[in-house]
Amino acid sequence: MNLPRLLSCGGLLLAGLVAPALHADHDPLEPAEKAAGDWIKIRLEATRLESEWLTDRPLLESTVEGLKQRAATLEEKRDHLKASTARDREEIDTMKAKNRADADDLRDVDSRLRALSRGLIDLRPSLPPRLSEALDLLYRSLGAPGIATGARMQIAMTMLNRCAQFNRTITYGEEVLSIDGENGQRSLEVIYWGLAHAYALDSAAGKAWYGAPGPKGWRWEPLAGSAPAVAQLIAVYSDRADPGFVPVPARLENPAAETASRATP
Repeated sequence: MNLPRLLSCGGLLLAGLVAPALHADHDPLEPAEKAAGDWIKIRLEATRLESEWLTDRPLLESTVEGLKQRAATLEEKRDHLKASTARDREEIDTMKAKNRADADDLRDVDSRLRALSRGLIDLRPSLPPRLSEALDLLYRSLGAPGIATGARMQIAMTMLNRCAQFNRTITYGEEVLSIDGENGQRSLEVIYWGLAHAYALDSAAGKAWYGAPGPKGWRWEPLAGSAPAVAQLIAVYSDRADPGFVPVPARLENPAAETASRATP
């Protein structure tokens, strides 16, 4: 056997066995090395966090203790404020209840005033013409939309006072009236006996009329043959004649009682 040739073949065989081992894709120690490296990193991070916690713990504990003391102080202040403001809160609750009651009363008053306003408007046709004309501006204000409750009350009370004042006096003057059965408007002397009735006189024509509120409003009725008596009545009131008794026609009526008797079953 040729020894050099044998050694040469053995070397080639050994090189062929070693070469694949050097070029292998998987190293069995690599996962263990990676796991060991990760464990070392985790341990270092845990050590760092533990060191930071030990450093920050006293400060955090001190902060917590301070917050507890502040909370206790605030609770004491809260309890003190509750005790010191208990009477004020009770007064506020009382005022709120009173305000609610006042609001209810105000709504009730407003409702009553609206009903009174409707009554005054319905009453206007039955008022003496002179008084109705004198109240025209108040009537227009009373019927204005959106009128406040206070203004409505003031207007209503003014109208009622004017009506009461007119009812307590005898009112005389010349007026231009439209009378049923007569052509056009006429200038007449009129004397009112409060709100109850009135007398109108056309001295030139020798005619007189009796006025009074009726079911459909104020009405004028002719007084046949009473013109001299009405003229004498006006002359006495105007100081153009000596005082004396003057008999004139009149009627005593109670519309409210008549209405009630008709409504009674």
